[in-house]
Amino acid sequence: MVKIAVLGYGTVGSGVVEVLTTNRESIARKAGEEIDIKYVLDLRDFPGDPIQEKIVHDYQVILDDEEVRVVVEVMGGIEPAFTFVKQALMAGKNVATSNKELVARHGAELIAIARENSVNFMFEASVGGGIPIIRPLLQSLTADEIVEISGILNGTTNYMLTKMSEQGLAYDIVLKNAQDKGYAERNPAADVEGYDACRKIAILASLAYAHQVDFEDIYTEGISKITDTDFVYAKKLGLSIKLLAVCKRQEDKVLAMVSPMMIGPEHPLFNVNNVFNAIFVKGNMLGDAMFYGRGAGKLPTASAVVADVVEEIKHIHTNIRINWSREKLELADMKAAAHRFFVRISGMPEEKGAQVKALFGDVDMIQVKDGEFGIVTPQMKEKDFDEKAAALDGMITRIRGEF
Repeated sequence: MVKIAVLGYGTVGSGVVEVLTTNRESIARKAGEEIDIKYVLDLRDFPGDPIQEKIVHDYQVILDDEEVRVVVEVMGGIEPAFTFVKQALMAGKNVATSNKELVARHGAELIAIARENSVNFMFEASVGGGIPIIRPLLQSLTADEIVEISGILNGTTNYMLTKMSEQGLAYDIVLKNAQDKGYAERNPAADVEGYDACRKIAILASLAYAHQVDFEDIYTEGISKITDTDFVYAKKLGLSIKLLAVCKRQEDKVLAMVSPMMIGPEHPLFNVNNVFNAIFVKGNMLGDAMFYGRGAGKLPTASAVVADVVEEIKHIHTNIRINWSREKLELADMKAAAHRFFVRISGMPEEKGAQVKALFGDVDMIQVKDGEFGIVTPQMKEKDFDEKAAALDGMITRIRGEF
């Protein structure tokens, strides 16, 4: 029997306990050992919950117990999670985590510490929740060079954009709806400003290209400026608007970004709606592959965490090599990236058409409401678009496009 400890008895932590309890026998068969939760670390007590007999408030109890072979970190945040995980690895304990902030910032360091101590640091649930993506990248796609990873990596924003598209609702209304349903936090910035997706694509890029990608270096733009009118234009054009996180090779460098994008029906992520997430991977040998499912939620995320625990138990004395160097990857300049752009402009086409065509060429002008019109530019570099947009009178908004 393998003894484990769970750090944090919140949504995911209680889910881990539930998964291990409900599927106890089948998990034991797959792991080759029974798994027993010896401790659950939390600041709170849980009177009336059977877990109370396992609750401890002092992490040192777990750290000093040689019976504990695996530590599950589901506290979230950087500290004290980083300190606890580092100490566990140095003490010869395996660690499984769902903590994207921790992995994005300290993943390379913790992987190195795990290797030095012949244990494992695993983090499948940190990117896709219940969607398997880390293990396929590390095991199934090792013969490929990764050309591109594009993903809808945040279920909250995808739910909001779906409702705006399908029901014609304004941003503020769908945000409140998402908060009422528990999809969005009271302070929704991590989701709606793209920070959550940014950390996830930083992890995927670091693994795909085996070097540290700092999330602070990734161009990040959220959905808070997207309006219901943007979706009226998108529908007229036969397009959809999604918050995409992207990393892809651009000559000898890697471009990484998070941004709302207009995409067409031929795009593999076009029909990914509501709280579902999807990750598109292009390899130079495999070609295209898609990973799709619920990217968040108590039990899907907990299931991925427990899968890591099982993998660690099966390799209890063996470090599974993960190529993620602490050497920093220099990203491509965002200004050199090329896209088409959808642009909304105040005024009438007959008033501003000459200026628009002088700047962008012979583009079509689309009207869906009085007092403004829209255009779609040819593909151009960000730098060139910014220069032209600065000279354009009355630009309301712009959205990048892949169509």
